[in-house]
Amino acid sequence: MAHLVGINHVAVEVGDLDEAIAFFERIVDDVRLRGRSGRMAFVDMGDQFVALEAVEAPVSAGHYGLVVDDRDEVVRRAREAGARIAGSHDVLDPWGNRWQVVEYGDVQFAKTEQVLDGMGLAGLEKSERALDELRAKGLAD
Repeated sequence: MAHLVGINHVAVEVGDLDEAIAFFERIVDDVRLRGRSGRMAFVDMGDQFVALEAVEAPVSAGHYGLVVDDRDEVVRRAREAGARIAGSHDVLDPWGNRWQVVEYGDVQFAKTEQVLDGMGLAGLEKSERALDELRAKGLAD
């Protein structure tokens, strides 16, 4: 048997690692790197990470769902930092990557209480809509 379990990381092409890290630091607090290696930097998200890869000429901008604890605050900070906003909550980075900002409470994936606590996010909860979606799949009480 072979099953999809989740995503450990996504690699995103950027033009400059330091600028990409600074972009994240402007829109969210406490940006932590798992490390850097050559043209790569790894932005930690508890039990997941985003791999930023510096390339000379990023060829294709991607679309990524960025899960946060406070969507409105992240979008506000992105707007304040001069980022382009598409729709109500999609933030475009300097290379055209589209980061769709979504709240943790509104998505189906769930981090364990221990992971949330370790990230300083103890008590972060799911919305009833997200819980209903999980219940329909037999994944929540």
